[in-house]
Amino acid sequence: MRINTERATGVSAGVPAFTMAALMLAVFTVSVGFGVVLPLLPYLIERLLGAGAEAAQVSRHTGLLTAVYTLSLFLFAPLWGRLSDRFGARGILLIGLLGFGITTLIFSFVESLIAVYVERFLSGMFSAAVTPVAAAAIGHFTTTEQSRARRLSFVSMAGIAGFLLGPLLGVFVTRSAADFFNLVMPAGSVALPLVAAALLAFLAAFAAAIAVPSGEGQARSQEPAGTSGAKTSWLVPKLLILTFIVSAGIGVFEVGLALRGKQELALTPYQIALMFSECSLVMFVMQAIVFSPWFKPDATRWLIAPALAVLAAGLFFVPRASNFTLMLVVIGAVAASAGILSPILTYWISARAGSAQGWELGKQTAVASLGVTLGSAAGGLLFNATALPGVSFVLTAGLTVVGFLLSLGLPRWLVIPGEHTHSRPLSV
Repeated sequence: MRINTERATGVSAGVPAFTMAALMLAVFTVSVGFGVVLPLLPYLIERLLGAGAEAAQVSRHTGLLTAVYTLSLFLFAPLWGRLSDRFGARGILLIGLLGFGITTLIFSFVESLIAVYVERFLSGMFSAAVTPVAAAAIGHFTTTEQSRARRLSFVSMAGIAGFLLGPLLGVFVTRSAADFFNLVMPAGSVALPLVAAALLAFLAAFAAAIAVPSGEGQARSQEPAGTSGAKTSWLVPKLLILTFIVSAGIGVFEVGLALRGKQELALTPYQIALMFSECSLVMFVMQAIVFSPWFKPDATRWLIAPALAVLAAGLFFVPRASNFTLMLVVIGAVAASAGILSPILTYWISARAGSAQGWELGKQTAVASLGVTLGSAAGGLLFNATALPGVSFVLTAGLTVVGFLLSLGLPRWLVIPGEHTHSRPLSV
């Protein structure tokens, strides 16, 4: 009799269905918490600075607040990943989710710009214990490369779904409850969306407590897949460099969308939220296609260079899109390429991480966060600083071209010997 590998190892090829759902909910939650605030930040900052706030001030604080969050991810993700390898994912996930919920709830009513900076740093610190640790748990559990790729894509898509719904949720909740809470909350407050995100974090913590087994960080010991030895020791560092480049582009892109939409195109908060939602939706669909059961994980290495070329072109044309419709077209190109690159880079790093899943994926999260931090800061600081339109987009597009050149030789080395034996049916 012939059976499929995943049926032989369980419903989720080593990852129980309830565990998988809890991991996806955890990642979804921290993504909602980030996405719900981002399109509202310029309006919140403008209110906190007062009537005399200048556009350059709003731009600077928007970029820096986003950068503070991602800088915190950079500082703490490797530590949380190392701890999850040693003690298992459940405890680290609980710390991250509960801490994220508490800090979000406490600071949801702050009326000080300094307090907002503190909240963004603490939220980033605790969210750093969620996404890389959830991905590491999958890396430890999975028994085939096909299942690894699909489960990592599920977690990634959960994060994208959170970011997709976050901006719309923030605008919708704020608008729909504005009249009811107008007497107790000032206009422009983001308290209600943050309270909702905090409650969701507590729910995700409860799900992780009952569905994620303790000690799964030690559940599986494996050697890195693919060609080993000193000859390929440069592969993971190169993948981390590409992760940094893609993340820097995303950081500039995210901040640039909010600022350009408000200051140059005079778009409404709803239109800005719609642009962010389109970005997330396109990324979600592209990941679903690339890591579908009909697409072998080994073949994804051929998509890295073309996707980087499209990303570079998209970033270059963002400041040249003169209206809302053209912005939607350019956003689609950037989102499609980023949606392909992020999970593919995560998959190949996980495939070579062996038993150190938390450590390696934590480093990737740190590098990605550093890229977003610098990109966000550059996007905010350079937006009104020079006479050259879209200078941050042009510089990042040039950096992405460098990434394209670095990626040209990767397909020859990113191979998984014997992968075909994992993906075809087994005889028993």
